[in-house]
Amino acid sequence: MRTGADDGRADGTAKRRAAVLGSPIAHSLSPVLHRAAYRALGLGEWTYDRFEIDEAALPGFVRGLDSGWAGLSLTMPLKRAIIPLLDGISPTAASVEAVNTVVRDGDGRLTGDNTDIPGMVAALRERGVTAVPSAAVLGAGATAASALAALARICEGPVTAYVRGPARAAEMRGWGERLGLDVRTEDWERAAGALDAPLVIATTPAGAADALAERVPERPGTLFDVLYDPWPTPLAAGWAGRGGAVVGGLDLLVHQAVLQVELMTGHGPAPLAAIREAGERALRDR
Repeated sequence: MRTGADDGRADGTAKRRAAVLGSPIAHSLSPVLHRAAYRALGLGEWTYDRFEIDEAALPGFVRGLDSGWAGLSLTMPLKRAIIPLLDGISPTAASVEAVNTVVRDGDGRLTGDNTDIPGMVAALRERGVTAVPSAAVLGAGATAASALAALARICEGPVTAYVRGPARAAEMRGWGERLGLDVRTEDWERAAGALDAPLVIATTPAGAADALAERVPERPGTLFDVLYDPWPTPLAAGWAGRGGAVVGGLDLLVHQAVLQVELMTGHGPAPLAAIREAGERALRDR
């Protein structure tokens, strides 16, 4: 990890800015996580804020970035809307056409990346999940596409996606083809069948999978529920109650934030423990 001052970003005394953009954004834990990392790394002059920005306001915001900006985090609905505004994107981001991280270099060039994908892999690895024979994904959309990209790195067999409607099903199969992953689809009405998979990744909005909590099998595998507030979700609680391993949305937030901090600041390794502690404390205080 780079620590020199060739672009000015490694100088902890220089004031630099970063922020998370999205709509809605008030609930975001990203400021808490990044500020904790800055404190632990001794970057006392760095700031990290949140801005309520929708797709219409995004181009103007990006045009206004000056040399004080080091990077941006993107949440919904901006992960794809940001791409035409960038000078380039990483192969990881290109694989799912979704950017959650933008880094501004010393020449003002904006490069997009996706830390959700390696963040998912790292969160699973932390719990001892490094390879699975098959998996299931609940939901579709940008987060589900990132889940498929993560599974392409660790899943040895087919992935079944449970979605609503033929358009979503076709989209998920299309992502599978792009990622070299055997993706099969089932209608959401059969979503209880997902719970028998050795790894289940739930990417649905709050409440959408609650009814499945009563259908958890007696000997569940691993559940990765990307939600974090409120936590635990009924599905996560039911899963843990049956003795299954649960990876939560905070785990994903922490691991992707570690990567974002390193990319934006040029300092590393980012302090995983400090970032997680700050996130846990913030959720307890809500």
